[in-house]
Amino acid sequence: LSSTFSDELAIQTAGRAKIFGVSVKDRGAVSMAGHAGKAFWFSKSAAEFVSSSFYYEKYPEWVEKWNEQQYPAKRYGGKTWDLLLDQSTYLFGDRDDQEWELDFPLFGRVFPHAYGPSDGKGFSTFLTFSPAGDELTLDFAKALIENEALGADKVTDYLSVSFSSTDYIGHLFGPSSLESEDHLLRLDRTLAALLKYVEEKVGLDNTLIVLSADHGGPEAPPDMQQYGFESSYVDPESWETETGFAALKKRFGIGKELIQHFNPPYVYLNRGLIAEKGLSQGEIEAAVAAELIKFDGIALAVSSTALTGGDLPDTPLLRSVLNNHSPRRSGDVYVVFSPNCFIREFDGAAVAVTHGSPWRYDTFVPVIFAGAGLEPGKVYREIHTVDVAPTLSAAVGAKPPSGTRGHVLVEVLDGL
Repeated sequence: LSSTFSDELAIQTAGRAKIFGVSVKDRGAVSMAGHAGKAFWFSKSAAEFVSSSFYYEKYPEWVEKWNEQQYPAKRYGGKTWDLLLDQSTYLFGDRDDQEWELDFPLFGRVFPHAYGPSDGKGFSTFLTFSPAGDELTLDFAKALIENEALGADKVTDYLSVSFSSTDYIGHLFGPSSLESEDHLLRLDRTLAALLKYVEEKVGLDNTLIVLSADHGGPEAPPDMQQYGFESSYVDPESWETETGFAALKKRFGIGKELIQHFNPPYVYLNRGLIAEKGLSQGEIEAAVAAELIKFDGIALAVSSTALTGGDLPDTPLLRSVLNNHSPRRSGDVYVVFSPNCFIREFDGAAVAVTHGSPWRYDTFVPVIFAGAGLEPGKVYREIHTVDVAPTLSAAVGAKPPSGTRGHVLVEVLDGL
């Protein structure tokens, strides 16, 4: 919900604040820039940073020049992602070839990972699958700070930089992999380079820094199994072939496919068929949910009709599900997988891990405030990422964002 802060900052400064979001992912940039800011992200098809007509009719001249050079991406042509340190020094140094890691064609699942020629198949995608994606994001962010003169006057500016290669690498190889470990070592240096640049251009005493994430992530099930945990991949394709579903379809006189597809976390039903049969959408959803919850690997299945109508008990788990639900956009049955169980699919590929559950490993993330003269300290109580936006608003004197239900972290304000 940082976009709610960016919008409030624009209102509070009468539009004078410079607000930008930068990421290797479109959603990582757009969600942070909000309505009033400007967003840039890395286009895999163009191998350059782009925006949209929502933000610009014509790019600033410096952006066009930066992209025309093509140097930032092309410099990786013919190179490889190699280990930063000696392999024997890594915690996961002996785990470079784990069978559950994605063996992406031409990129592979063991070091070194080849980017291939700059005009080769998959080149720009491979960059995002590696620390190169974060390095490109850093380069663009530095150019933006310089050319947009962020922090150069007394009006508070806001820059969000999302280093999103962490997510891709986690999906492909899992958190307990040599790739993830090496990437975090490199990300540490990338963050240091960004902060050094900000110190040179603006001064860290004049900058309030927030470090956080949008989600955590699970371990790969085969990795968990070796430690004795119950963990597995779940196959949605098999759900409708189970005996219980055959009985359900016979009960309602449905002879065709009932489940159209599963787009986590929602099952999408054949609404046209349900309407054609004159059946109750809510009744079918409830019946499907009742069958799904019987399957191994599923902890909860909830009818969207029941969610929309509020016909559910108030429990922490169901509250998390309800927070994710939109009557206009959501599917028909919300599925919560059991702890350490999930599908093995991301953007059409069979990856090592996926995220999105309400369990602690998916929701526990860092929230760090620094700079601006803050003294070191720790908070030993539960806080939430939605607390960041109201805290930032309070720090700059803006009104609380209307789109957040977080609370101001008074420890941060007391230190400013």
